[in-house]
Amino acid sequence: MEPRRWNPDGVAPPLGRYSHLAEVPPGHRVVFLAGQLGVHLDGTLAGPDAETQARQIFANIEVLLAARGAGPRHLVKLVTLLAGVEHLPGYRAAQAEAFAKWFPDGDFPAQTLAVVAALAAPGYTAEVEAVAAVPET
Repeated sequence: MEPRRWNPDGVAPPLGRYSHLAEVPPGHRVVFLAGQLGVHLDGTLAGPDAETQARQIFANIEVLLAARGAGPRHLVKLVTLLAGVEHLPGYRAAQAEAFAKWFPDGDFPAQTLAVVAALAAPGYTAEVEAVAAVPET
């Protein structure tokens, strides 16, 4: 059994690629992923723009999930922070690319996106934290 995600009647449809509700099924462990930045394994920035950094963020999330024997299908919640609204188009392009691969059926996790003044250091454009429901082993 995988996490259940849905949009019940009685609320407006989602404005983007997310579900209003996500539920962790019995027999799963909740795993929290710290906010991921667009950095390579050596800590260097993947690139100067949000699209490049977001691609690396999604790659990092895949690595972290795999370390727990999970994959994107186990995600139940994402929280995205963007350092300025100007980074929204690039982030959304990278997200659309990742989500087409991760959720081809459109069964998206719950998600929040916020625009903030800045992130941990200059040059960072996006940060994504996640919650996954991983089957007990």
